[in-house]
Amino acid sequence: MVDLLKGIRVLSFNHFLMGPVGVQFLADLGADVIAVEPPDGAFQRKWSGANNKRVDGQSMLFLVGNRNKRSLVLDLKKPEALEIARKLVATADVLTENFRPGVLDKLGLGFAAARAIKPDIIYATASGFGADGPYVNRPGQDLLVQALSGLAVITGTRKSGPRAIGVSAVDHHGAALFAAGILAALVKRARTGDGGRIDVNLLSAALDLQQESLTCYMNGEPPDDTHQPEHVSGWYYSAPYGIYATRDGHIAISLGSIEVLAEALDLPREQRFADSEAFSRRDEITAAIAANVASRTTTECLDRFTSLGIWHAPVNDYSKLADDPQIKHNGSFQTVQGATGAPITLVSHPIQYDGQVPEVRMPPQKLGAQSEDVLTELGYDQDAIRTLYSTGAIGSAP
Repeated sequence: MVDLLKGIRVLSFNHFLMGPVGVQFLADLGADVIAVEPPDGAFQRKWSGANNKRVDGQSMLFLVGNRNKRSLVLDLKKPEALEIARKLVATADVLTENFRPGVLDKLGLGFAAARAIKPDIIYATASGFGADGPYVNRPGQDLLVQALSGLAVITGTRKSGPRAIGVSAVDHHGAALFAAGILAALVKRARTGDGGRIDVNLLSAALDLQQESLTCYMNGEPPDDTHQPEHVSGWYYSAPYGIYATRDGHIAISLGSIEVLAEALDLPREQRFADSEAFSRRDEITAAIAANVASRTTTECLDRFTSLGIWHAPVNDYSKLADDPQIKHNGSFQTVQGATGAPITLVSHPIQYDGQVPEVRMPPQKLGAQSEDVLTELGYDQDAIRTLYSTGAIGSAP
């Protein structure tokens, strides 16, 4: 069992994707994460995508970022619920939230208020664009940030124009940064005894994803166009770096010598180029490679490239991932019994600790499943809990 954060309590006021996934990372490591939700559930319980696909009533977005957490329902519009929240702050090491900037301040749960309750609290906020600035009141969402940050342009081709990445990549990277910032703050507090504030935002996460591309662009003469050229998967890469259609599928060809690649493909003399021309003549080079590879099967390309040490990989669709031998070896998917009884398959925590992948201790929980447990820990007796149920401060009784 991986319990690196055992004894650390995280109070989570998070919704949608970046916040829940970032906090889930800490929960996987053994932190006691209490997810505070409104009586009708956090947003991620309601939105599912894929024509509202659900597993036994559970939304896809909810299953993504809510394992290993306890669920507590609080109606923060009620003073009794706010009192419970303040009592929880006093017991927490970390408070996390990803509401629009200022929302928790209005409820009396902002950074200053939390620090007054718990001086060494680590207060971690995730937002679309930052805690202040000209975009502070804009809706922060992955697609919008991909557009604003230039990511959609460099992902698109010259022919297609801008194109978004096929997943919420900025949200997921932002989640990783959120977890990393909190872990850094925990190390600082262990050394100094001081808490502090951590701010993570989607726009900065999107730019961080593009460090390689942006550093290349910002230094020296910029290019005329940052769309991907045909076949080459990035404006700043040389041939052959990209994905090519074979007779029966697709293959990715990565960094390597185009002279060796020409040998592997038996290219005619007029289609052979020097390695020094890999960038300046990449359109011609990749056109020749594409035409040649299109006449071969994927297996034939794999065999030829393997024998000559050319970096390559077949292009898998999702149907092939579960049977990929390395993915199986790494334990990248876990199927567990969900809180409703139906089996659910989750993407595992991505890091091993002393050879172990953190287990799913608790599948994503039913709304308010641990409300009574958390309140009992705070000293509320059964009569007080029944009263809180009757006023709606902690939602409806199960």
